[in-house]
This record gives sequence, structure tokens and C-alpha cells, in this order.
Amino acid sequence: MEKVLDRFLRYVQIYTTSDPESETFPSTARQLYFADLLANELRQIGLSEVSRDEFGYVIATLPSNLDHSVPVVGFVAHMDSSPDYFGENVKPQMVKNYQGQDLVLNADLEMILSPADFPDLFKYLGQDLITTDGNTLLGADDKAGIAEIITAMDHLIRHPEIRHGKIRICFTPDEEVGRGTDHFNVAQFGADFAFTLDGSEIGELEYENFNAASAKITVKGRSVHPGSAKNAMINSMLVANRIIQALPPDQRPEHTEGYEGFFHLTSFEGDVSLTKIEYIIRDHDLAKFEAKKNLMKEICGLVNLQYGKGTVSLEVHDQYYNMKLKVEPVKYIVDLAEQAMKDVGVTPKIKAIRGGTDGARLSWDGLPCPNIFAGGHNFHGPYEFVPVNSMEKAVEVIVRIAELVAKQ
Repeated sequence: MEKVLDRFLRYVQIYTTSDPESETFPSTARQLYFADLLANELRQIGLSEVSRDEFGYVIATLPSNLDHSVPVVGFVAHMDSSPDYFGENVKPQMVKNYQGQDLVLNADLEMILSPADFPDLFKYLGQDLITTDGNTLLGADDKAGIAEIITAMDHLIRHPEIRHGKIRICFTPDEEVGRGTDHFNVAQFGADFAFTLDGSEIGELEYENFNAASAKITVKGRSVHPGSAKNAMINSMLVANRIIQALPPDQRPEHTEGYEGFFHLTSFEGDVSLTKIEYIIRDHDLAKFEAKKNLMKEICGLVNLQYGKGTVSLEVHDQYYNMKLKVEPVKYIVDLAEQAMKDVGVTPKIKAIRGGTDGARLSWDGLPCPNIFAGGHNFHGPYEFVPVNSMEKAVEVIVRIAELVAKQ
């Protein structure tokens, strides 16, 4: 059986970055290339009903080896890597027996992965780590999850003495740009519940996430020669800045943690006559989420009262919602994953996601789908790393979940 590490090292070298500006689905053709490779690999290891559809979804089945019926469990991971940082020509580096030292990722760029900046490194003393070379992200988000799922399926196929029910797996495109489940057919997938392998450090088990919205604000100014601008010019950039300053400064990402929501300014582009700014709005609590959206509307309305109707226009679009409302009625699936972790020697860390996963939208579409660790740290940038042991333990958790479902 090919080890999860070997699979992971192969996968991260395949360029799969998604594109938030693209109007196609998937957003990049390179994801289809990876999808075809994965589909072929799934056939080679012996899975059945393997397909890659026009949208790039890769779906397969491991048939049950039981003589009785049990729930169908699914495992899901995403193929794209984040567009937040360079994802082409990834060159993973192996660090054997890490002892707490600074890791020079790239001497020319003076790129150093240090426990002084990332103290989580101290959790992995004596373990083997995979890092970047400082030029790109690594792609453990979520190629670690893909490698873990395939390795677990391979293990189950090669060990028929391990009893399990029917298992469905799916690899999705475009998760990083918020479109991962746009064409996911829950009914066709046919699982009773599923797990995304898209979490971070070992032990993470999550069934709560942010409610999420995007906001686009357009400010129209009035451009006048600065020499004769008194009482005539309206500088759209300064008006936009007034909106920014009116939002609570303590509700920015850099000042929040845990269950605290935020307003995150993601884009500012403009000149005197026209400025466009973009925000994402997040909160675990639905009432607070709605209050945040309303506050932004009120601020924009007040600015229009001062500068004239039509100066500011606001578009707010909900993106996804907290899966907790959909998972809690079937909380036993969280308990199942928690028990699986304990059985393989992993300490569960049940916490809320300060973000979202495909599982959030799938849960609202009728497929309850908590999130399990894939093992990586510092996603979406050059300081990303993943301990090999964490990936190996994720494989064991998947196999153990299959065993536990078979006993239900």
C-alpha cells in the first residue's frame, strides 16, 4: 500500500489553485486535470462507481462487506488550493526528527519557519514535518485530506477482514473560492452523513462554523479641480474611509478569537470619483450575524444622508450558514468521530471553525457533515507545514469510523 506521505508529496506538486475572478466551473481547468488523475487512481486501487463529472466532482464507492444494512458514510475533501498565495511549482521539503529549531525554508528570501512565531511547532518535537521551500504554499489544505481518504480506502480494500458498510467519497473543486458545493448532488451522493477532512491540527473535530456574507460597497464621488474644490469636491476615497472607520474597530479579525465575529476589509480600490471596497462579514451567532449586516446598511444609509442619495450603494450576499443547527439533531455522528479518535490514540479537540468548509453548505443541503483534522498548520501561505504523524492518524480515524458505523 502506498503510504499517505507518498501520495501527499505527489499531489502537492500538481498545480490546482482556484480563481475567484473566473466565471467558469470549476474556476480553473487545472483542477479537471487533477480530478482525472484522482479518478484513475481510485479505479486502480479497486473502488467502484468511479466518476468525474463535467463540473469536476470525483465520486466513488467502497461497497459494504457486511451481510446487514448500516448507514452510508461519506468522506469529502477539496482539490483546489488557495489563491491567497502562489500555488505553482510547489517543492515540499522533509524535516526529519524535528527538535524545535528554526527551519530555514529559503535562505535567499530570508524565509524562516520559527517556533518563536509559530509555537505550535513545539507540539511536534521528534516528528517528521513537511514544509514549503518558501516560494509557495504547501497545499495540505486540502491535499492532505485527499491523500488520507484514498489511503484509508486502499487500506480497507486490502484488509477485507475489517468490517465496514458502504462508503462514498467525493473530491470537490473550488472550495477555496466558496463554490465547492454549487453543483454537488446530495441525493445522488447517497450518504446518510459525511465528514470533510479539511481541518487543521491533529484532533480537531468541528461541527460549528461562521455564518458568512460578502459585502460590496461602491462610493461615487465628485471630481473637481483641487484648486477650486471648496464645497464642491467629494473625494470618494475619504467617504469610503469614513465607512471603514464607522465600523467597530474591535470587530476586526486581528482583534477577535473564539466565537467572536468580525468585519474584514478584503479590498480597497479607488480614486477621487469612484471607490469600491469589499468586506466579508462573519459570526457564529445568527442574531449577531444579522446585526452586523444591518449595522453596515445603517452606516451606508447615514453616509447617503450626509452626501446625497446614491453616493453609496451596498450589496450584501449571504454565503453560507452555521452547520450547528443541522448537525445537532444528529449529534451522534460527532460522538462517532470523537470515539474513533480516542480509539486510535488521538485526543479530540472539539471547537468551532473560524471559517467555513464544504461541510457547512452540505449540512444545510441535507447532508450532515462535520469536519475532521487533516493535520496541516498555517494554511494559505509559505509557512504552511504538516506533520507526517498527523496524516497517518487521520487515516486511522477514517478506518475506525468505518468500523464503528459497521457496529451500529
